[in-house]
Amino acid sequence: MRHTLKQPFQERRLFTERTVIAGIIILITFALLISRYFYLQVISHQSYLQQAEQNRIKYSRINPTRGLIYDRNGVLLAENITAYRLTMVEERVPDLEQGLQLISQIVSLDEVQLQSIRERLKFNPIFKPLTIKEKLTEQEVALFAVQKHQLKGFESEPYLIRKYIYPTELSHLMGYVGKISQAEFNNQNKDIYSADDYFGKTGLEKYHEKALHGIPGQLVTEINAQGKQMSQHIAQPPVNGTNLKLTIDIELQQAAYQAFAEETGSAIAVAIDTGAILAMVSKPGYDTNQFITGISQKDFKALTSSPEKPLFDRSLKGGYEPGSTIKPYIALAGLYHDLIDKDDTMYSVGVYQLPNQERKYHDWKQGGHGEVDVIDSLAESVNVFFYDLAYRLGIDRIHEFLKPFKLGQLTGIDTAGEKRGILPSRSWKEANRNMIWFPGETVITGIGQGYFVITPIQMAQALTILAGKGRVAPLHLVQQEPIISNLPMDIREEDWQTVHEGMTQVINAPNGTGTSIRSADYLIAGKSGTSQVYGKNEEDIYKKDEELPKHLRNHALFIAFAPADAPELAVVVVAEHGASGTRAAAPIARQIIDSYMEKHHE
Repeated sequence: MRHTLKQPFQERRLFTERTVIAGIIILITFALLISRYFYLQVISHQSYLQQAEQNRIKYSRINPTRGLIYDRNGVLLAENITAYRLTMVEERVPDLEQGLQLISQIVSLDEVQLQSIRERLKFNPIFKPLTIKEKLTEQEVALFAVQKHQLKGFESEPYLIRKYIYPTELSHLMGYVGKISQAEFNNQNKDIYSADDYFGKTGLEKYHEKALHGIPGQLVTEINAQGKQMSQHIAQPPVNGTNLKLTIDIELQQAAYQAFAEETGSAIAVAIDTGAILAMVSKPGYDTNQFITGISQKDFKALTSSPEKPLFDRSLKGGYEPGSTIKPYIALAGLYHDLIDKDDTMYSVGVYQLPNQERKYHDWKQGGHGEVDVIDSLAESVNVFFYDLAYRLGIDRIHEFLKPFKLGQLTGIDTAGEKRGILPSRSWKEANRNMIWFPGETVITGIGQGYFVITPIQMAQALTILAGKGRVAPLHLVQQEPIISNLPMDIREEDWQTVHEGMTQVINAPNGTGTSIRSADYLIAGKSGTSQVYGKNEEDIYKKDEELPKHLRNHALFIAFAPADAPELAVVVVAEHGASGTRAAAPIARQIIDSYMEKHHE
């Protein structure tokens, strides 16, 4: 039997080492506990106090009411009505799929909509309400109320939704609101906008979004440990959106829209003294109320595939050659530069040729108009007179003279979507075509063809200046104090009067091109024009547009102001593929002017 000798020294050393190690571990543990205690009680005290407070206090957003929109006479155009929407808080739903299937039977959700909800849930916090369906019908609200006990986590709640009273007639002018997109939300102040807000998408709703939207308020709710509401108060009241009062006269707007009948195009009516737009129509329009809660794919496809392009705002974005409507401005430029006077005449044989060139520039009237002066040339729209005058002016002087009239430029109107046109010049052609300017291009510029492109809103601004004899009143849609200025050129009164007389003779002279809209009650001054859709060859130059298919006919233009002897109203009309300004566009202008005169000159 073997005995092991005791080693007291080694045993004590081993015991001591183990004791030290255990002590160190205990000290480290206590140090960790103390540091954690310090962190929780001192460093994180405020954070946990806030969390505890949040468990007791709930802060809710109070949405502001979107501003209303009225016409100039106080007629309501855009309002907010009460609707109901269905929301869901995912963490409160015991069985998500079962809940979605049951709710889909109550509020009519198809599989595509259900799949969309599932996708949105991936990016929505489980504690945050998610909108399942908006604008519930009365029947859906009632059915949900009956079945609510089976649908934990789902709620039906009232909210305000936009409604347009004249959705089609004002579709392009007013625009519409829709759910804010992610890109739009990212660019907004998060203290003002939430991910479920509505946002102006087009027109006035977009341009004046910040004013119309308002500022949200805050509701404070105190709850106890059982989650029961103890008290509630408004910590910060919401600031509702600003109401807008427009310059539009809804009666004149409706008259202008109806005047087009089956035609498509644009019409703008302006108060000459202030620049206030009384009517601005783009035909055809569309139902803006369809877009508020989301238009169906079927309805959207019908709009986007329509050959009439109802979503296209012709008044602000439609680009057209001005055609013969530019002739009054060319005449005024010739008078201003002393290249012609009221009594100068020329003999029109129906064609014009530049020196040492074979190309012929044709008049609309075969054989020409004979001996004409500037007033005759405006009344009868004599191309040859303006070919020659434009050539003598030169493109540089034409460009500089027309620029202050805002032709081919942004007018700065107070709405969204305006497009820039083209006021041709040497520098423009070099920059955009990398080519030099040719004399023949100056010739056709004199009758509003070639590179010239303007929008109806630009035509309206230019006409307002022309009718006001150089008084510049910026066009606007929201009522404001106009800032009036004058053209930078010092144009003689007799030159303004000569051009006005020529435009008056368009309607009232026996040989005028617009005699069909002459009025026995008041004088109208005007000018017709055609905007080329495609170029005609030498053989077809005198072929009537009515013989062509509709889509190949020229656009018909007409500008007018009335009364001619004391101008109040300026009207611009573009009838797309209308062929003739006097036959298609002028009657529309006459109906608009009649509607205005009946109301203001009884």
